[in-house]
Amino acid sequence: MPGRGAAAGRIFAYGATAGLLGDRLFGDPRRGHPVAAFGRAASAVERVLWRDHRGWGALHTAVCVGGAAGAAALAARGVRDHRAASVALTAAATWAVVGGTSLGREARAIGDALAAGDIGLARERLPRLCGRDPQALDGQQIARAVVESVAENTSDAVVGALVWGAVAGVPGLVGFRAVNTLDAMVGHKSAVHRRFGWASARLDDVVGWPGARLTAALAVPAGGDPRGAVRAARRDAGRHPSPNAGPVEASFAGALGVRLGGTLAYGGRIEHRPVLNGEGRPVEVADIERAVRLSRRVSTLALAACVAGRLGYGAIRRAAASRAGAAAAGKGHG
Repeated sequence: MPGRGAAAGRIFAYGATAGLLGDRLFGDPRRGHPVAAFGRAASAVERVLWRDHRGWGALHTAVCVGGAAGAAALAARGVRDHRAASVALTAAATWAVVGGTSLGREARAIGDALAAGDIGLARERLPRLCGRDPQALDGQQIARAVVESVAENTSDAVVGALVWGAVAGVPGLVGFRAVNTLDAMVGHKSAVHRRFGWASARLDDVVGWPGARLTAALAVPAGGDPRGAVRAARRDAGRHPSPNAGPVEASFAGALGVRLGGTLAYGGRIEHRPVLNGEGRPVEVADIERAVRLSRRVSTLALAACVAGRLGYGAIRRAAASRAGAAAAGKGHG
């Protein structure tokens, strides 16, 4: 169905653009956020299914992610014959699952607290952005944690969702956010979730792979030091314990000319991570704003890349279908 394929590309282009613009203008919904509703539902399912076993964790992941993506697929199917409604659904889904504006607001709020010398307020707000132990960090370490979180969440909260939206429409958008949210809930290595959250963590690694690579690649032209971004990504990305955070954080470090990584504290657990872009300078408070601006530029470029990719794929399919039709017609005449 060449016509339907072309329409699907335009629906994603219009809907994703409107949804990302909605996030830029309004941020996350103040009340009734769909991601929060998913989190409550996933917690309820966990209370029923929890066992200290990988198999039960895999079932939990399948139920939660499959349920969210399945509901999105049914909604998309219900409006597929109405282009305006399909665009509106795509826009609403995009707005609901991306979180670039909220990410920037939280980062800037911590930066403002640090600039004012209020480290207590900065420590109080840090858990809204990442899982670090704020009481173990001084001002410079908090600033570094914020920059690292902005980098990683540019992929998790924006680019990854756009990539899967381009691939699979509304179910891709919703499914990606479900996986990412579930990983944040149970994918960490706590005593309770070490086995139960294994499937969620591994699935998040898989679905996050393309978005992380696109984010790292786009940080090169979007940042202030393209050569530094390429150099840091090539040399240091594989040293990070996360297969997806590594490329993103290394590329951002090089683009910003700062040094990331080192000793971290998570819930009383100390981790000594490799330094990324070791020749860079230590992170300063002003680098938080620079990281947020880089994140916004990367997000804009990611939207353009995903729209272009989706439209280009549709054009290739239409050309292939036309050639196949012409070949079939030629054989018929022969």
